[in-house]
Amino acid sequence: MFRAQKSPLGGMQQPLRMDLCFTSIRLRLMKRLVDLRFILKELTRSHPRIITRDSHTHKACHPKNFTDYDTIKHEFKFPQISGHFNFAEDVLDKWAEKEKAGGRASNPALWWVDGQRREVQWSFEELGFHSRKLANVFTELCQLRQQDRVFLMLPRIPEWWLVNIACLRTGTVLLPGTCQLTARDILHRLRTSGAKCVVTDEFLAPLVDEVAPQCPALNCKIIVSHSNSRQDGWRNLQDLMSNVSSDHVCVKTPRDDPMSIFFTSGTTGSPKMTQHSQCSFGIGLTVNGKYWLDLTARDVLWNTSDTGWAKTAWSSVYGAWIQGSCVFVHRMPRFDTSTVLETLSKFPITTFCTAPTAYRMLIQEDMSEYSFGSLQHCVCAGEPINPEVMQKWKEATGLHIYEGYGQTETVLIAGTFKGMDIKPGSIGKASPAYDVQIVDDEGTPLSKGTEGNIGIRVKPDKPFSLFTEYTGDPEKTAECYRADFYLTGDRGYMDEDGYLWFVGRADDVILSAGYRIGPFEVENALIEHEAVAESAVVSSPDPIRGEVVKAFIVLTAEYESHDKSRLVADLQTHVKQVTAPYKYPRKIEFVEQLPKTISGKIRRVELRKREWSTKPEAE
Repeated sequence: MFRAQKSPLGGMQQPLRMDLCFTSIRLRLMKRLVDLRFILKELTRSHPRIITRDSHTHKACHPKNFTDYDTIKHEFKFPQISGHFNFAEDVLDKWAEKEKAGGRASNPALWWVDGQRREVQWSFEELGFHSRKLANVFTELCQLRQQDRVFLMLPRIPEWWLVNIACLRTGTVLLPGTCQLTARDILHRLRTSGAKCVVTDEFLAPLVDEVAPQCPALNCKIIVSHSNSRQDGWRNLQDLMSNVSSDHVCVKTPRDDPMSIFFTSGTTGSPKMTQHSQCSFGIGLTVNGKYWLDLTARDVLWNTSDTGWAKTAWSSVYGAWIQGSCVFVHRMPRFDTSTVLETLSKFPITTFCTAPTAYRMLIQEDMSEYSFGSLQHCVCAGEPINPEVMQKWKEATGLHIYEGYGQTETVLIAGTFKGMDIKPGSIGKASPAYDVQIVDDEGTPLSKGTEGNIGIRVKPDKPFSLFTEYTGDPEKTAECYRADFYLTGDRGYMDEDGYLWFVGRADDVILSAGYRIGPFEVENALIEHEAVAESAVVSSPDPIRGEVVKAFIVLTAEYESHDKSRLVADLQTHVKQVTAPYKYPRKIEFVEQLPKTISGKIRRVELRKREWSTKPEAE
């Protein structure tokens, strides 16, 4: 299998050198072919006349796993799982068996780089080897039992994936957290969850130590150290893994047992614990991997999501590995446009997933300097994407951006799929996982073209790919349901062709002089103006209209010194020309930055409450 090269795993360097014994001549030859491919691509970049074919002319994005949307919508069915299901044993280990039998492409299962010529390439067999050792660490040395909770805070390093798999093998419940958490955030998560174990690195360990005395359930602290130093009260991952066997029997987990809990960063209140079962993501994300991402075992997927968010589970764990694809990871501590473009050009990445904000940043660069010969499919999720961004990306790469819409609570709710006509501004059509309808506040379906709540039908049968509950908060859980539907909390409408259009969060819709105005459509118009880097639109009190549209705008560097009063007039005129005139922002305030949640979502609630003279709620 692919051998780790110059392992960056800190404390795990010695175990890697001792344990990687699976390399075969055949796969080493395949790696040489990949290296030759890189060389050819570099020559093409340096000497474009070597290959004269227009790189944009062969970018037709034909589906590999289906014929068209109508086919998957009418024929798709999840596999019937009764009794037990465990993703590690029933999916990952099955791919390892296919690998050994020569029944899988030679891609690694996990391919990690750090931008400093250090990389790790693990096969499914090697993932199994290391994750079984870590599973033994959890059960034998940390005394963790099935359904005990493990809080994980690590950046994009291979151990993050090992902890995910080890939790699956032991039936312990994974609670991922972003590395951007403060000590207060960590305290909330540890105390609310009752986590018994935390795994983090040497940089975040001091924050855990600040709050650990207030977390009586916490009895095991594991550190991933990139030095030989030791910290009091922490057990070093290298030492632990060097003292256990690689033999481990995967626990039998009932399909409805808890598998993971994600803390959702809402725009109001404290984050809620969103619980998923063993099969909700482990089987449910088939719809993401097979249809929206359209992955095969020959594909290399790069998803740039933070390790603390459900989107990483969506694409960088379950969606990709259900299909036997290679998960590509770049360490990249901060999003850097040059690093992203160079990586897409250098490595054989076939499928790219990032946030709309990232695409907006990327198109600001001179993309003509890069070649994207391997790239075949681009997707986005997390927030609506502007049609202008999609068009500029298409002009630079020859590829459409296929939008996906979902939540921490769900798998893919809606999206644009290969072969489907893309309507710029629409979030696509309902995914085959759900019956998606627009409903009123009582859960009654509305007619086409009528704005309402985006809902998922849960009766007579609740989809197993929906979250189990907000753990410890039955009232919040119950509030999500109306009649036969789960309400997403988002507003939208469905057109005559079945395409869904996102309007905004239910509590973000602006009512001005009898008009209902969604903030996204105004923000969408503003972002098309070259002076606007970012914007957030909220309601603001008005003595005549009740409330009016107000835009908070971060200017691009070139416009920071421009006359502000003239800019206000220009932007208002621009919005009137782009969208319905009644939607234009009657108030505009220029700011240096917008308030955001830890996950990067704009906290409109903070801006709105400032406008209405109410102290913003703490997250």
